[in-house]
Amino acid sequence: MDVNKNILALDGKTAVVTGAASGIGFASAKTLAEFGAEVFLLDINEDAGEKAAAEISQSGCKAHFLKCDITSGQSCQKVVEEIQKRSGHIDILHNNAGIIIRKNVVELEENEWDKSIDVCLKGVYLLSKYVIPVMAAGGGGSIINTGSGWGLKGGDNAAAYCAAKGGVVNLTRAMAIDHGPQNIRVNCVCPGDIDTPMLRSEARQLGIPEDEMIKSSAVTRPLLKVGTPLDIAYAVLFLASEMSSYVTGSVLVADGGGLA
Repeated sequence: MDVNKNILALDGKTAVVTGAASGIGFASAKTLAEFGAEVFLLDINEDAGEKAAAEISQSGCKAHFLKCDITSGQSCQKVVEEIQKRSGHIDILHNNAGIIIRKNVVELEENEWDKSIDVCLKGVYLLSKYVIPVMAAGGGGSIINTGSGWGLKGGDNAAAYCAAKGGVVNLTRAMAIDHGPQNIRVNCVCPGDIDTPMLRSEARQLGIPEDEMIKSSAVTRPLLKVGTPLDIAYAVLFLASEMSSYVTGSVLVADGGGLA
């Protein structure tokens, strides 16, 4: 049997990753770059984004930072035009940026609801809106949206986040149906608790020591550990590569068995 040992290779591909200054986004951008893609890191945090791109570039990979407010259509359009100008094509999009506010609907302020939905859900729509025509013109590509285990089941004191991530999961399916004929695959990776700045911010919001939050998250999972950003980056790599060439409209749960 012939085995293509380079089936994960991304040489010649252009990838775009949002929320790329830290956590899952940074790990995803770094991994895609290490496997050969030219990666554009998008984030609202300019200083952290520049440092992240510089760190990836130090190893000889191609990485660039562009500031982008994914809740603004104008910002998304401008960034996509800049990437197209520089690279000529976009083959991979990882819609990863997100925030979490640990409140129930009674406690949640209207502006907090709006911000959560805008960053976690609207941002996926807006960037995809401008990337998809470029991707289609280049013959197709792969879009990976970051959902959450709480996009598949409920969670406590995270009403807006659960709503937004549930939307991301079903938006993924809708996009897969609409854009499959353009050879664009759209999938969703749903992490469980991952040791990122966002998880540690949840601990602070809930008034729980960070180490206690990590420990309690680990013991409820069959693998008895929380995930690392790299665990999710490898799932993104699979969905970005030809190894998943017949996979679209799917939800890949990477949560150490938590949903099980």
